[in-house]
Amino acid sequence: MTVTEAAAERLVRIGEVARGAGVSVRAVRYYEQQGLLIAERSPSGQRLYRQDTVTLVRFFQQMFAAGLTSRRIAELLPCWDTGHTDAEQRAMLRAERDRIQAKVDDLQTALDRLDEVIAITDAHP
Repeated sequence: MTVTEAAAERLVRIGEVARGAGVSVRAVRYYEQQGLLIAERSPSGQRLYRQDTVTLVRFFQQMFAAGLTSRRIAELLPCWDTGHTDAEQRAMLRAERDRIQAKVDDLQTALDRLDEVIAITDAHP
């Protein structure tokens, strides 16, 4: 899609994407370098993105925080874009979900232990 084809769709600059997603401009450029985002270019060469890029960048941030690599996130994008998956993609999605759930369970255990320590220290000032 060229900038003129996207005239009906409002395109946003890289700074707007970064602010909207709560990341740096450098992070948005990194996502582009990793093949996670594709920018249109204005006649003056400025990067322009679809408005839904903010939501996509937030998704990237969540997946990075959960421990996924940019390569793995790139593998998820077809599922995100189309909603359709094959058996291998579904298996990968479930494996990542299981891995993240195990992390959540570990964090919940740590939180429970911390709550126990707080309760003990509150009872014995």
